[in-house]
Amino acid sequence: MNSAIPTLITQADPIELIATTTAQLNRVILGKEHQVRLSISCLLARGHLLIEDIPGVGKTTLAHALAESLGLSYQRIQFTSDLLPADIIGVSVFDRETSTFQFHKGPVFSQLVLADEVNRATPKAQSALLEAMEEHQVTADGATYPLAAPFFVIATQNPVYQIGTYPLPESQLDRFLMRIELGYPDPALERQLLLGQDRRDLVATLAPTLSPQQLLLMQTMVPKVHVSDALLDYVQALVRFTRESPLFEAGISPRASIGLLRAAQAWALIHGHQGVMPEDVQAVLAAVVGHRLKPRDDASPKSPTEIGQFVLKEVAVP
Repeated sequence: MNSAIPTLITQADPIELIATTTAQLNRVILGKEHQVRLSISCLLARGHLLIEDIPGVGKTTLAHALAESLGLSYQRIQFTSDLLPADIIGVSVFDRETSTFQFHKGPVFSQLVLADEVNRATPKAQSALLEAMEEHQVTADGATYPLAAPFFVIATQNPVYQIGTYPLPESQLDRFLMRIELGYPDPALERQLLLGQDRRDLVATLAPTLSPQQLLLMQTMVPKVHVSDALLDYVQALVRFTRESPLFEAGISPRASIGLLRAAQAWALIHGHQGVMPEDVQAVLAAVVGHRLKPRDDASPKSPTEIGQFVLKEVAVP
């Protein structure tokens, strides 16, 4: 790791801060330690997170718990079939006193925005998030408005086989650095859920374990985590395989390959590694590439997890 660590971070060890944060989140989202660490890695890598799963497994709870634990301003947007872009970015209202239009900011002007059930809205409403996610700004009526920093979008998505969903196009999926699933809890952990405190009440009791300023400083540390030439060879071999394999319609983009490296650097940072190791790349690969690779036929691996495991199996570590 680069020795030029910001002063505020050295006063509180980043590894300890992340450990405290993950421990708090794991008390709310039981048995999903890997997904929690992936979520934090995604945020540190300045990406956006897509959580796809059936209703009721804790997607919204995870987003809200992250906002509380990181001390971020939080807004939830419920995506429905009648949602309009103005409901997301804001609207201009005519002021009679000044005879001018005043822009009233929408819920996207928050540090952590939850786009709940994003694939239940029409493509027009979904596209309102694209500029915000990519450029960290919103353009309305010819004026550009910067968004808060840090800025994260966590979108939840129902499986596409459910009624009333609009599949996200590949260009929009590519805006999400990671995609994860939560899945059902183990029986023993579900018993704790049945007998324990309501998760919404538990989230309300959470105290920030990080400040937004500390989070921003940690984000500047991620690109400085050392990457060896051999590790870059491994990343490029993985990327090249996705582009050359006949099992996929198209390989991952350069944006995705950069995202894979950044995600691996973030994973290495929160685990205290001095540099990125192959294990760091392997830990994040399925979450980074699984939603970007479309199988060509029925014989190809289907789920993002299966796709990630297949790619790792086929590409040897240099």
